[in-house]
Amino acid sequence: MRKAVLLAATIAFAAGLSSHAFAQSNDDLKNDEKTPGDVLVYGMGYSGQRFSPLTQINKSNVAKLVPLWGHAMTDNRGAEGFPVVHNGVIYTTVHNATVAIDALTGKQIWRTAHEYPPETLRVVCCGVVNRGAAIYQGKIIRALMDNHIIALDAKTGKEVWKTKSPAPTSVENGYAMTGAPLIANGVVVVGVAGAEYSHRGFLEGYDPETGKHLWRSYNIPDKGQKGSETWKADTNLVGGGSSWVTGTYDPELDLVYWGTGNPSPWNPRTREGDALWTNSIIALRPKTGEHVWAYQTTPADPFDYDGVHTPVRATLNIEGQQRKVVIQANRGGFLYVLDAANGKLLAASAYGKVNWADGVDLKTGRPKWTQVYHDALLGKNVTVWPSVSGVTNWQHMSFNPGTGLLYINTLHIGMTYEAPEPQAMVPGKPSGPGTVKRTTVLEDPNVRGYLKAVDPMTGKSKWEAPYKSPNYSSTLSTASNLVFTGVMTGEFQALDADTGKVLWSFQTPSGILGQPVTWERDGKQYVTVMSGIGGVYALRAGDPNLANVPAGASVWTFGLFDK
Repeated sequence: MRKAVLLAATIAFAAGLSSHAFAQSNDDLKNDEKTPGDVLVYGMGYSGQRFSPLTQINKSNVAKLVPLWGHAMTDNRGAEGFPVVHNGVIYTTVHNATVAIDALTGKQIWRTAHEYPPETLRVVCCGVVNRGAAIYQGKIIRALMDNHIIALDAKTGKEVWKTKSPAPTSVENGYAMTGAPLIANGVVVVGVAGAEYSHRGFLEGYDPETGKHLWRSYNIPDKGQKGSETWKADTNLVGGGSSWVTGTYDPELDLVYWGTGNPSPWNPRTREGDALWTNSIIALRPKTGEHVWAYQTTPADPFDYDGVHTPVRATLNIEGQQRKVVIQANRGGFLYVLDAANGKLLAASAYGKVNWADGVDLKTGRPKWTQVYHDALLGKNVTVWPSVSGVTNWQHMSFNPGTGLLYINTLHIGMTYEAPEPQAMVPGKPSGPGTVKRTTVLEDPNVRGYLKAVDPMTGKSKWEAPYKSPNYSSTLSTASNLVFTGVMTGEFQALDADTGKVLWSFQTPSGILGQPVTWERDGKQYVTVMSGIGGVYALRAGDPNLANVPAGASVWTFGLFDK
């Protein structure tokens, strides 16, 4: 009898372990940054700092990193996904599939394919991609490009629920879902792409248990709401302001922070006013979608300086006081530091070459526009820095609390710009390409980008590492003062966070636009990244360095060579 009781207790304990292994609670997500064995939240924690306390891989041994396995994803569209790691399993995505992979061996556990109607891909402006999934309560939750949210069983990959974003449909309204969801206070928060198709940007909330649609919060106000006076007639209904890059969350303030995109159309002569709240950083309540505060970075944006870059949370010493802030490296070339509770502007500094503004007025929060900006609004031909791709684009920076520096992949490209006669806008129809004229301007064809170590309060670089093509990979920084990043020609690299020196490099099969993460298992540290060229720069920039880079998405995991 004693043996039978012991056996029953053992089975119950094992079952409990198995259940716990897949039961990610709100507390698990809150503690993600403190549990380096798992990577549960987009950005490696709610702060979005992409920083790890792990130090086993360090400057003295990083040169001994070797690939442990590679896994083909069977997709040629581009790999921009954020790998989620839990209990020895990696979950990652491409546009047409979600996969679970054994983290130590690279063996596929399950793969769930996603198919789309042909018309879906016609309303995706800037690359057929997906940037990742969320994990919560035993489910892998992701957005699909045809504007469905789907939950899969983390053990089997079988569909648990699937919900369509409410009408109007993507074809009617020109939006598509390419970003990773964020689970905040028990709500699945998702954004949309598509400002180039005359839609009105928004965020949405869903119930993670059932998939029920809870709320939709438009980034552009209705008539009578604050900011509606900045839209002429009914232009707010097709005004852009998409939200295609995942935000961050502060559980203490219960605020979600998200960046919003450019106004529609690109041609500013079709619209008048500041176009609130496009190109803005917004803070909202995850349970209701209620806007708490917003700050606009580029009023009346003529240059497509899409302001969606993730607002990173941090605590900084400002004038002798510890302040909770959100930091955004904006596409327009300014680095913004805002009070996390109320959105007050604390600092705004150029971190690359900018000539459309001389700076930002800290009292009003508005740019100090130059004649370049004013001439552009009149439709004149001007030379503008940065180009439409920005000083940085969507790729994520990391923040190392130890060094106090941001590690940002930047571009060094300008453009000529001219806005011809305006054209009528039609909901769901293109309002981007063709509405303005642009050509690339280079100062040095051999340096189109830099990886920079930047002071968040001044925008000044401690060091800058030049690259022939800009890096569209995100960065990862660690407590051992390493910075990991990918190169568009396929190299995965580790740099010294103090000097910018490349300490290690490995050639992957394709260009890297992925988001590196680091994690540990059984006392050993590993690094994982996706390889697979794609995206708007690779497809349209005409960069000769990328002409022969092969396509093909794959996942790679690296560890220290162990004799």
